[in-house]
Amino acid sequence: MPGIDECLLEAMRLPGARGAALVDWTSGLALGTVGDAPGGDHETTAAEAAELARMAAEHGAFTAGADGEGPPVEDVIVSNRDSYHLLRFVDTSFDSSVFLHLWIGREDGNLALARIRLGEMAARLVLG
Repeated sequence: MPGIDECLLEAMRLPGARGAALVDWTSGLALGTVGDAPGGDHETTAAEAAELARMAAEHGAFTAGADGEGPPVEDVIVSNRDSYHLLRFVDTSFDSSVFLHLWIGREDGNLALARIRLGEMAARLVLG
């Protein structure tokens, strides 16, 4: 069972990976980072991604049908002209307030594969 560093390094092996982070969406702090960050600053990226994650997790329109088990949202995908941002919520034994943020290049990345693998990584991730 991988810890934070191993999980992030595994994420960076995905095709097109530019950067990855584990972020606490309640505080906006990066718990771990690897690779590049959009705009060059991991902490700013973590805080901005946390705002998006909070919005998705706390608004009923996005959590409709959530069964109360695990995070209310599975993942959030944001695409722009040259890249994708994949936010994958991690189910934890405490409050499930963390997510993996993977930034992948659109030209050489594979969004479907990244989504599947990030889900597998989130399920194996050991925190604490």
